[in-house]
Amino acid sequence: MANTVRFKNIKAVVTDIEGTTGSIDFVHQVLFPYAKEHLPGFILQQKDNPDVAEQLAAVRQLIGQENASIEAITAQLLQWIEDDQKIGPLKALQGLVWQAGYTSGDYTGHVYPDAYQCMQDWKNDGLCLFIYSSGSVYAQKLLFGYSDFGDLTPWFEGYFDTQVGGKREVASYKAIQASIERPASQILFLSDVVEELDAAKLAGFETVQLVRSRGMVTGNHPQVSVFSEIEL
Repeated sequence: MANTVRFKNIKAVVTDIEGTTGSIDFVHQVLFPYAKEHLPGFILQQKDNPDVAEQLAAVRQLIGQENASIEAITAQLLQWIEDDQKIGPLKALQGLVWQAGYTSGDYTGHVYPDAYQCMQDWKNDGLCLFIYSSGSVYAQKLLFGYSDFGDLTPWFEGYFDTQVGGKREVASYKAIQASIERPASQILFLSDVVEELDAAKLAGFETVQLVRSRGMVTGNHPQVSVFSEIEL
């Protein structure tokens, strides 16, 4: 894609992560397998840690077994991973395992070089940057805190996850707009998913779809293949 997409009055950029600022493969081929592999041992070692114990208790409550063993809880968590379930205690424990992986240097958060450079330029130009992802805010901060380019968390004014609502729901973007306290017409939303962009557009946002690979489903939104094709 050679065309540059231009906007004149954008004051804030809200961006998705997977397929947008970074590779989908990083999440599905690095983070998820890492959590699945290391979760059983992590729980055994950290079961008395208050943060971990709180999530284990939450799992017991969800499955209706107050006296469930560590083995039973671990089996349930692994089944939820297998079924790709987005369940609060699982997401929290995955985040704790990922933190251990990041801090030990087992991997760094993937960020495309074009996304890194443009977000840096936009931040330096005075734009406000925000993240909206289905991953938890905690996981978002880990990814950007331990990114390929170092700690990028100072760039972002705020983070949103599904606590604000589903990413394909118009109400979610209205809630984000209210939190940002800017007119929706001054907010640009970036994503690779058409349904998310459709919802943001209905909420009044400007939108751009990142099309980083061939064969992607595309919609009626401006399309770019890299961040540098966006001019703000």
